[in-house]
Amino acid sequence: MRIDVITIFPDFVRQALNNSIIGRARAEKSVEIEATDLRDFTHDRRRTVDDAPYGGGAGMVLKPEPLFLAVESLRRDNSIVLLMSPQGRTFTQEKARELSAQDHLILICGHYEGFDERVREYLVDEELSIGDFVLTGGEIPALAVIDSTVRLLPGVLGNADSLSSESFEDNLLEYPQYTRPADFRGWKVPDVLLSGHHEQVAAWRRRRQEQSTQTKRPDLWRRHIDSNKL
Repeated sequence: MRIDVITIFPDFVRQALNNSIIGRARAEKSVEIEATDLRDFTHDRRRTVDDAPYGGGAGMVLKPEPLFLAVESLRRDNSIVLLMSPQGRTFTQEKARELSAQDHLILICGHYEGFDERVREYLVDEELSIGDFVLTGGEIPALAVIDSTVRLLPGVLGNADSLSSESFEDNLLEYPQYTRPADFRGWKVPDVLLSGHHEQVAAWRRRRQEQSTQTKRPDLWRRHIDSNKL
């Protein structure tokens, strides 16, 4: 997989991509990720990427020409162009799995008051949001999408089996986890986890997943129930 990020803050993105699992995946060539400076596709001395909105209003709007030129310089036949936008579809684990099957992703990071509408209409394939809140730019959402997607690629995680028990698999939250010591300040690990009975442990974990999801995320619980009716 290759991922390209179009941003006016490429150093911010590059620094984040050099750390932890993503940095290791890049070093091991499991994925290629590059940050492209949107200002490299401007034609004036000030490298201007924004302008005042037609019709008036507060703030500035990202111009279409640099964005179109940047995407066109990177786009391949199999590219998927994603716009990080609060207007987009909410990003989920299911969407991360879908993106992890693609060959090439281009992520566009916004700033200021948003984009010229022609970017949405004629350039991108899909808009994505990481939640109903506003950030100063699209870099953090883009990094969240990259992190969630790349960790699903074959060979990126040390233990691929851990993917099957994570939160949001089968629309359930993850079960509680414990480690040594078995008794910490009088708070003890549940006896079943110390029993060595794998079937009992699996049943306990499943019950706790269901209880946690019902209590904390009833929306997910409804989706879990509905998906198991099919």
